[in-house]
Amino acid sequence: MSEIGGNSFLGIHGAALVLREQRLQLLGANIANADTPNYKAQDLDFSSALGAALRPGAGAGGDALDAAVASARYTRAASQPSLDGNTVDGDRENAAFAQASLEYRASLSFVESKVRSMLTAITGQ
Repeated sequence: MSEIGGNSFLGIHGAALVLREQRLQLLGANIANADTPNYKAQDLDFSSALGAALRPGAGAGGDALDAAVASARYTRAASQPSLDGNTVDGDRENAAFAQASLEYRASLSFVESKVRSMLTAITGQ
């Protein structure tokens, strides 16, 4: 990806797509570790991460996104007590994953639309 800021062809949608993917990975790891003793469920505050990635002076490319993810990642508090110390709530994780999947698809649609319009401009069709 070239530039994260407003001068990028994809605008915020390129950064949003990468951040949404990162959130899906965290939620998927939560689901996969639902039975792992002492596993702490993690999530990503998407709004905070996107704001950090787009902040002037954040840099460009993967470094800005990595820093944004690191600053917005948090350990979710347990919604129900567990004897083994695991904080994953299966129903909550599945619902969060389903919502994050829809949001990822929406971001992907925006990116696809931008690419299609650029191809139309290039080919004239």
